[in-house]
Amino acid sequence: MGGPEPISAEGRRALEQQLSDLHTERRDVAATLVGDDAPGDHADQADELQRADDLRRLDARIEDITLRLHQAAVARPAPAGVVGVGSTVTVRFADGAVQSVAIGEIASADDENLVTEDSPLGRALLGHRVGDTVSFETPQGGTDATVVSLDGA
Repeated sequence: MGGPEPISAEGRRALEQQLSDLHTERRDVAATLVGDDAPGDHADQADELQRADDLRRLDARIEDITLRLHQAAVARPAPAGVVGVGSTVTVRFADGAVQSVAIGEIASADDENLVTEDSPLGRALLGHRVGDTVSFETPQGGTDATVVSLDGA
């Protein structure tokens, strides 16, 4: 859609929990670093390099989540009648099948009707209205879906 997307309350809680977990993991990893002047063999040095890489990975993920939470705080929700994050959309697929899906930010193994905003279907639906037909890619190739109904964001 072009700008930062709003985030559902559930998505915000999940990201905040993940951020808290990452900060804890980062503290634990940082506490194991001993520095360049510590004695040790090549295996110790390799472990130290791995932990330093882990810190860089954790720092990058912390930065990504922090930025996403900040952007969500200033993002405007989708206008009424427009598919956005948090919307529940009923779609009719090209094969005639009809399904209701919720547009979310974070995938959930518990909810088979949830599609993430960055999935092919989720990206295609964002910004559309009832009656619009969208095209998206599947592992079997391109297909279409028509927005049949929309419940608020």
